[in-house]
Amino acid sequence: MKNRELYIPIIISVALTALAAAVCYSISKPAALLCAVLGIMLIAVFAIYTVKRYRAISDLNDYLSLVCAGNYDLALGDNTEGELSILQNNLLKVISTLKTQNEVITEDKTYLADSLADISHQLKTPLTSMLVVSELLEKEEDESKRREFTEIINTQCGKMSWLIQTLLKLSKLDAGTAEMNEDELSVCDVIESSLSPFLITLELRNIEVKKRINDFTFTGDRNWTNEALQNIIKNCIEHTDDGGRLTISTDETTVYKRILIRDNGCGIAKEDLPHVFERFYHGKNSSSESVGIGLAFSKSILSKENASLSVTSEENEGTEFEIKFYKSII
Repeated sequence: MKNRELYIPIIISVALTALAAAVCYSISKPAALLCAVLGIMLIAVFAIYTVKRYRAISDLNDYLSLVCAGNYDLALGDNTEGELSILQNNLLKVISTLKTQNEVITEDKTYLADSLADISHQLKTPLTSMLVVSELLEKEEDESKRREFTEIINTQCGKMSWLIQTLLKLSKLDAGTAEMNEDELSVCDVIESSLSPFLITLELRNIEVKKRINDFTFTGDRNWTNEALQNIIKNCIEHTDDGGRLTISTDETTVYKRILIRDNGCGIAKEDLPHVFERFYHGKNSSSESVGIGLAFSKSILSKENASLSVTSEENEGTEFEIKFYKSII
């Protein structure tokens, strides 16, 4: 009887039953007895159902205490009709949402820790190289050697700069703070501008570029789309031997507009294909200079533009990247 909401109504009911029985007693003893019995029965029924209801509320409270402690793998009793059942169902919905969010937060923490470890490793390599070379540079008197060491430092600085800028852009995409324009772009113009930074490299390495482009327009951001295509083209060039071939073609169906970028290089191992777009993943055919972030960056950009990026490849035959711009979001 610790709950005032329970014992105060019972005390009042007992008092009213006694008063009613006393009034009935002045009329007749059987009427007083009947009034007393009915009153006691009603009080007992009220007490039983009220105690049962409060016990159910207490069970819900204990359950919520366990949930607050992080135990989401508990089950409530069977549902019955009534307000408590509605409350129980709503609690289950809230707890299910909290459980899902807790799992997402845990996964994000694990991913963040892994990413920081990968980033630290990627930055450590050029930093170590620069420190070693700078020490040699201080002691080196040969001018040609000094120029060589300076060039190595500049190269490593360039790699670090690219990595940091790409990671910052990826962070913006992940956080949803990147500004993405929705312009009507010509696929021909986008491909030409994406190829332009590599023209000298392609010429020096005698890599042939074949273009089979049927021009079409699609909605996207020119700068971000260029970044996505440049990373794909860069990957193809890195895995193509001198004198190789790079093929870029486009086509269109009733459902999507497509860009195909294919090389005839070393290809991707079958076991590596499912992981190609994972950040910092290095397959067995990866270049020693590869950071393992470019393709993940491209996929993130294209996903923001409601486009898809997929890859097919066979070792020693080449790799093909397929970009689809859907005519309607599916």
